Amino acid sequence: MSDPRAALDPAALADVAGPGGPWRRIDVVAETGSTNADLTARADAGEDVDGTVLVADHQTAGRGRNGRTWAAVPGAQVSMSVAVATAGLPPAAWGWVPLVTGLAVLDAVAETTGVRAGLKWPNDVLAGPDARKLAGILAEVAGGGSVIVVGVGLNVSHDVDELPDPAAVSLRLLGAPAADRRELVAALLRQLARRIDDLRRHGGANAALVEEYVGRSLTVGARVRAVLPGDREVVGTARAIDDQGRLPIDTDAGTVVVSAGDIVHLRPV
Repeated sequence: MSDPRAALDPAALADVAGPGGPWRRIDVVAETGSTNADLTARADAGEDVDGTVLVADHQTAGRGRNGRTWAAVPGAQVSMSVAVATAGLPPAAWGWVPLVTGLAVLDAVAETTGVRAGLKWPNDVLAGPDARKLAGILAEVAGGGSVIVVGVGLNVSHDVDELPDPAAVSLRLLGAPAADRRELVAALLRQLARRIDDLRRHGGANAALVEEYVGRSLTVGARVRAVLPGDREVVGTARAIDDQGRLPIDTDAGTVVVSAGDIVHLRPV
């Protein structure tokens, strides 16, 4: 059996990048602090990074929401970021870019390993009977608004004692010990390209996309507690996802609509 933590070969990903495709180039590095930070810095420095994919075998300072950081186990995770041009994508639809990334993760994982998972709005992929975190997603606008940099951290071959958090899980622990990172990266890029193309073609989220997302959401329909900046809390039932990717929550005082940028934590009640 091949080593599941062997270094990724850039040549093996050549079929998902190149002229005519949505991903113009794929860069694979042995180690970096954060793929999102690297791509964001390149965009902010004026480089045209649209269609660039950056994958790291080892990420030492991965970035999460609200400035949280963590170190990945070398070779045990898919750590990657992509840059998506905002041109042709209405600003009201930008909030859907990380959401369709979550859908792409679900499809890629199911396609390559058979593992089924669900989405916790706005940025987590959960799996297993106790709904543990399998992947996290972070989206940042960069380059003066010219691109959205989307990062994905997907736990692949972690053992229990290697997990970044007690509430996390890996594909290995979910019964996919032979999960291949190259296959996962390739499938994820294909699925994400399709999702981004659909967003552009429809000028945002159409009714079919909203319906699909809601059907794969673990948040919609649940009682939730949203913690906002300043320790403000909104408690109620998550009813839907709107056309901007926001979460309307029905409370005793009425409906409160929160965006991903508003949330410090979102937890079930």
